[in-house]
Parts: sequence; structure tokens; C-alpha cells
Amino acid sequence: MAVRPKVGGFPVLAEALRRAGCRKNIWDLPSCQAVYVMQQGNVVMLPLPPLIKPGEKIIVPTFDGAGVVRAIRADQQGQTTFPEFVQGVWAAGVVRYVVDFNARTVTYFGLLPGEAYEEAYPEVNVPALGM
Repeated sequence: MAVRPKVGGFPVLAEALRRAGCRKNIWDLPSCQAVYVMQQGNVVMLPLPPLIKPGEKIIVPTFDGAGVVRAIRADQQGQTTFPEFVQGVWAAGVVRYVVDFNARTVTYFGLLPGEAYEEAYPEVNVPALGM
């Protein structure tokens, strides 16, 4: 996170993780639980505070592809923090997203089959890490 610039920072973070041996990152919302699948076979789970309170009954937002894109673009332009980005894609009906570091794609999934939006991100050089 230290090398991630405010604008256009996700590809930098993704490349740092890829070079560290991360193959996939799977986020489950609204629990905000992240699973990092490593080349070495490790799986590291890094839970963050959930988007809803324990025991709270919620209605899952309807998947809105345009809303997902708006949340992504706001993040790419440095207009949101990471927690705000997560809240934005959740509000657009995303219940899970998967980052494939080798394919350089992120796929955002809604609750129902067929509800998904996939976007590629560019390859970047991360010289600050000596990579």
C-alpha cells in the first residue's frame, strides 16, 4: 500500500502483490473478508470490519453494472478511499470480487448467476520495490 499512488494506484498495488507471489485475491462482501491465494500454496485471510453489523438483517442491493463502473472510476481517479470503494461496489450489488493477478483482471459478481462485470487493468512497472 505504501507504493500505491492516489490516482491510478490499483495496478501498482496489484503488481506488487503479483511479484510477491499472489495469484488471486478474493473479496467477499459484506463481510469484507479477503483471501490471498499465493503461488507457494498458502492462503492468507485478512478480514476487515464488515459492511453490516453482526446479526443485522439487510437486503442485498440489486446488481447495477453502471454503478459498479462508477465506483471503479471514482477509485481510479483517487476520489475514494479503499473502504469507500468497497462500500460503492456493495451499493451497486457486488457480493464478491476476484482479482486474477496473472490475467490482470478483476471480476465483480452480483448475487444471481450472470450478474458480473469484468475489467482488465494495465501492466505497470514498480521500480520503487526493486522489481
